[in-house]
Amino acid sequence: MAKAMTLLWGAGSPPCWRVMIALEEKNLQGYNQKLLSFDKMEHKSKEVLDINPRGQLPTFKHGNTIVNDSYAVCFYLESQFKSQGNKLIPDSQEEQALMYQRMFEGLTFYEKLNAVIYYDWFVPEGERHESALNRNKEALTTELKLWEGYLQKLGSGSHVAGPSFTLADVVIFPTVAYLFRFGLSAKRYPKLGEYYNLLKDRPSVKASWPPHWLENPEGQDTLKDI
Repeated sequence: MAKAMTLLWGAGSPPCWRVMIALEEKNLQGYNQKLLSFDKMEHKSKEVLDINPRGQLPTFKHGNTIVNDSYAVCFYLESQFKSQGNKLIPDSQEEQALMYQRMFEGLTFYEKLNAVIYYDWFVPEGERHESALNRNKEALTTELKLWEGYLQKLGSGSHVAGPSFTLADVVIFPTVAYLFRFGLSAKRYPKLGEYYNLLKDRPSVKASWPPHWLENPEGQDTLKDI
């Protein structure tokens, strides 16, 4: 099955990491994959655009079926391979509802993180203002407190949607990992730190860990004051 799958991905991309975690969780190792360079603009190459006209990664193909959005790929894999690997959508109505809620809140979480760590990349040099960056940091701080509260309410050792590892964790863990990679204080956000430590050694996460992080374990301090 996995041999009929192709994933075009980029290192340093949480959306790509989401898909790779999902593939591992569903025991779909051995898929065809190609690591592309964002710096070289390979995500805008004909190879990608022929499959994904948005020129974005991940780009995923299963046989003749193309799925390009990372959330869509995760849902697709769980739907097509329900009985294989780990079950990622709980049966409980309450857990399932919370899982969907947290998944889509995760998009806002990721967006607010990007607005801070990639501010200089998104905003041309002549248009950058300290006040704008500070507003982005305040928005991220508010978001972090929200997630800290969610985890506090669920209790120690919980995943983001309850006791089980679900699709919500698949899509949100890469964002949390990036927080700590860029210097977030686990002392200031202990529940997020606990969650990070809970999942960082999970087999699917370790198997898909960004290769350049392995080569250079030292992160950055962009978020040290958040």
